[in-house]
Amino acid sequence: MKPNKSVALVTGAGSGIGRATAVALAEAGFDVIINYSRSETSAAETARQAQEKGAKTLLFKCDVSDDLSVRKMLAAVEQDFGRLDALVNNAGTTTDVKPQDFEAMTPEEWDRVFAVNVRGVFQVTRAAVPLLKKARGSVVNTASIAGLRPGPQPLPYAASKAAVVSLTKLFALNLGPEIRVNAVAPGWMEGDWMQRMLAERYDDLMARRAKSTPLRRCVTAQDVAEVIANLITSNRLVNGEVIVIDGGFAATT
Repeated sequence: MKPNKSVALVTGAGSGIGRATAVALAEAGFDVIINYSRSETSAAETARQAQEKGAKTLLFKCDVSDDLSVRKMLAAVEQDFGRLDALVNNAGTTTDVKPQDFEAMTPEEWDRVFAVNVRGVFQVTRAAVPLLKKARGSVVNTASIAGLRPGPQPLPYAASKAAVVSLTKLFALNLGPEIRVNAVAPGWMEGDWMQRMLAERYDDLMARRAKSTPLRRCVTAQDVAEVIANLITSNRLVNGEVIVIDGGFAATT
């Protein structure tokens, strides 16, 4: 017998937006599959926090760029839960190559970013479609403000997030009416990701960005998770949209 409780799969759920989203969905009454590719310890901490909110959890190690592993993950979802109501495609990666250093960008590095950030989104969504259709479910993809306007981000990362924006709209067109598909596009976000990107300039540049933002602060993972959870649990006629989450910075500069 299929459980009555809704079920969500969050990729890249070991930390950051993925962890915050898994916990937010647990709080909203979902059981949660926590996908990760590297740190089981971090993923287990996400599971612990989701369980505190009342969720049944499943940890599944899977590189989303590996289609065979992706299909095994969705088979495990069906076996353990019997349903899937929501998919959050959050797994992503980037490169340290500076955007102006064209010659330093190797084909292998470029392809690695696209394999995870773009092909991974397609492969997980494709594998999840049969279960999502049965549940008339919802997909939310993690894009980025980098995919909507030029900025200082590495070229393959920004281009891959622009591709996620396009995929979101294509999915919305081709998976309706059973499945809604939307995306979130966070701006500069507090935490480890931006600390790695900005290095020693992190505190100064984040403070400057906050000062230039109408709401006077930068984005947190919890801000993004709140929007993702709302897109899944409500907003029933919102489809094919990309929600910018940056306190109004992009809209006013």
